Amino acid sequence: MFFLYFQATGADQAVGMSLVLFSLLLFTYYTVWVIVLPFVDARHVLHRYFLPREYSVILPGVAAVLLLLCIGTFTAVILWKNRKPKKTD
Repeated sequence: MFFLYFQATGADQAVGMSLVLFSLLLFTYYTVWVIVLPFVDARHVLHRYFLPREYSVILPGVAAVLLLLCIGTFTAVILWKNRKPKKTD
């Protein structure tokens, strides 16, 4: 029941809402790019607003590698800070 003791401030709510909106826009863009665009004629004006299809695989791969790198770095830093020195008898 940790969340009952802390109330989000206006700034926290604004940051959270902006992250949700950004994620929604990114999801919509990627969904249209990967699922809808292959069925649209190649000369249609809609294709000008999207990157080439090769990037639809490359960009999520790079994002996944960066995410795993950040998680690994965070874990390593936390483990390093919580490391206890060995006792010598």
